[in-house]
Amino acid sequence: MSASTPVTHLWLREETKPMEHRAALSPDMCKKLLENGGFEITVEESQARIFADSEYEAAGCRLVPGDSWRSAPQDAIITGLKELPENDTSALPHTHIMFAHCYKQQGGWKDVLSRFVEGQGLLYDLEFLQDDSGRRVAAFGFYAGFTGSAVGIDAWCHQQLGGGAKYPVIKPYPNEDVLIAETKEKLARIGKMPRIMVMGALGRCGSGAVAYARKAGIPEENIVQWDMAETAKGGPFREIMEADIFVNCIYLSSKIPPFVTQEQIDGERQLSVIVDVSCDTTNPFNPIPIYNVNTTFDNALLDIQSANAKPLQLCSIDHLPTMLPRESSNQFAIDLLPTLLQLPTRSSAPVWTRAEKLFHDKVASMATSD
Repeated sequence: MSASTPVTHLWLREETKPMEHRAALSPDMCKKLLENGGFEITVEESQARIFADSEYEAAGCRLVPGDSWRSAPQDAIITGLKELPENDTSALPHTHIMFAHCYKQQGGWKDVLSRFVEGQGLLYDLEFLQDDSGRRVAAFGFYAGFTGSAVGIDAWCHQQLGGGAKYPVIKPYPNEDVLIAETKEKLARIGKMPRIMVMGALGRCGSGAVAYARKAGIPEENIVQWDMAETAKGGPFREIMEADIFVNCIYLSSKIPPFVTQEQIDGERQLSVIVDVSCDTTNPFNPIPIYNVNTTFDNALLDIQSANAKPLQLCSIDHLPTMLPRESSNQFAIDLLPTLLQLPTRSSAPVWTRAEKLFHDKVASMATSD
């Protein structure tokens, strides 16, 4: 690399979403980027992040105070995972890499994009970094499904064992073995196994949900796996009512008939737990239109109103993989690294040029959307 080659400056911001412990850049990824040459990496200090600040420092990154990205040099690419801090409507002059949740007309999508327009900034949305075949280059999908299945099974166990007590706060686990052992212990105390239905079972997310059910010891005949072939007839689906736990892992890209209706849950059903891993909560095409709010780790379950006295609780946490923050972050970093290595040539690298074009297309669509 010549001395005249410009350096790509990545600025890892502190995550401010409550109970978010993951990182878009792992220390190991940072080390590889720096060893490759052509990169400078600044990392905001964070007490919540699963990786210690010292791990980044050892990798060669420069540490700065948390939440200081607004004053970063103009050429810095502000990198994070979840949404920017709430109650801030200031203009965004930088280029950002993150999951912005504003390309599918989610609630407040125009407000988010307008900040980039006002500041003449640019958004590379991590959800829409895609290879030539249209597949996402990196996703937390497997661990979203994996942890979503864990929450669903645990919520069902709590309904059997909890005596009506409020579901406890969910805290991160040091590794998946601890989580699996806890689930197995509860299932053993109950003495029976739930029937779990996974929608979107062939995708990254769905395969994670199925994998957790298997690792928890749920027999294969109790794991109902549906994907596009099974849903082609169109919902709503009576089969969902016959499961104890329903885990929705589909990727919603267009309007589809609902999977579940209020009329169904008011009627006869075995179903008592829904985990909507997909979390299209404010999407106008939400296929589970019996709720419209996200739940959180400290209030994980929403009680769904029903004419049927049998309880029905729903989890719609939109960052479930932070239950296993180190494993999920490391896997995401491994998948994202080859694409980040193309950032110095992003003006011609197809993954990045497509992402930039999509941003401009979405900005343009604001003028024609209600």
